[in-house]
Amino acid sequence: MKTCTFCKAPTEPSVSTFTVDLGNCVVVIRNVPSDVCTQCGEPYYSTEVMQKLYEIVDSLRSTMTEVAIVNYPNAA
Repeated sequence: MKTCTFCKAPTEPSVSTFTVDLGNCVVVIRNVPSDVCTQCGEPYYSTEVMQKLYEIVDSLRSTMTEVAIVNYPNAA
């Protein structure tokens, strides 16, 4: 079992929301598979999930004007 970098509590498999501000728009990706701290709620993503998140964000970067909300399972 992994532990949180910040509060040292254990993490558990769950889903979380990933948000990034690109300056000209905000991208919100919901239901992202992650390990989430049971105490403070900090999410941790696997390398594969992070790569997919960056692919999703890059694909939206040029098309978005304000806010994009994406469901991870549908976009992955």
